[in-house]
Amino acid sequence: MLRDGATLPETEVGRSVVPVADANGSRRIVPHVRVEQLDAFFGAVHAVRGASVELHDRSVTAIIGPSGCGKSTFLRCLNRMHETVPGARVSGRVLVEGTDVYNGKVSAVAVRRRVGMVFQRPTPFPTMSIRDNVAAGLRVMHDVHRSRRAVDEVVERALRRAALWDEVRDRLHSSATSLSGGQQQRLCIARALATEPAVLLLDEPTASLDPISSQRIEELVYELRSQMTIVIVTHNMQQAARVSDDTAFFLMGELVEFAPTSQMFTAPLDERSEAYITGRFG
Repeated sequence: MLRDGATLPETEVGRSVVPVADANGSRRIVPHVRVEQLDAFFGAVHAVRGASVELHDRSVTAIIGPSGCGKSTFLRCLNRMHETVPGARVSGRVLVEGTDVYNGKVSAVAVRRRVGMVFQRPTPFPTMSIRDNVAAGLRVMHDVHRSRRAVDEVVERALRRAALWDEVRDRLHSSATSLSGGQQQRLCIARALATEPAVLLLDEPTASLDPISSQRIEELVYELRSQMTIVIVTHNMQQAARVSDDTAFFLMGELVEFAPTSQMFTAPLDERSEAYITGRFG
């Protein structure tokens, strides 16, 4: 059970799917994230309707669909950010590494440590330096005994993983707002990576960026896929096709179809998916 500062149960450093035997003794893979009959509400508005899906480790899942279809709400439910909105509520289960994050004894802070999130627009803390922005991610770990040198090591590792270290290593104490938009977004990714999350959620991370910066973020997603589970909401169909292994299509709060990306974009099973992908609506 997760409490403040705790982690989810770990298997092979907390990020591997677990092979187990089924009733007849054959091996199967336990999904890294399992969503079961998830419903999300904003007051009386039913934003996500009975969504169920399994996400496997070291993969990228793209979530597509028209505006207002529940994509971002679904994403925010995966790390309990949805509940920060007044009047919002959730039913159903979200299991990360086998633990239901909505279990009443599970800490939301601990969940968000293991399930990091990056938003549509870069959100660096404007009064903090580049270094301190990344280090701020460690606060959810309540590790007051970590030395400055240890923090510096975490910051460097996170910046390297976010492909930003070489660009900022000589100005770590400069304001984060001195960075370009694309660099600020990678800084926010580094901040999320500092807590060593098992899952990374990206909510339209390139929507406000220029094409070159968008390409850098896509390259980063491709590199990080070997280390964790990534879920990315995007309106860009080409981006979804480029970066993801699987794709989920939402429409009016319903998870209409979930399939390998190659299948979704060439032979979707649901006619609504085909209509959206071929541009007949949305």
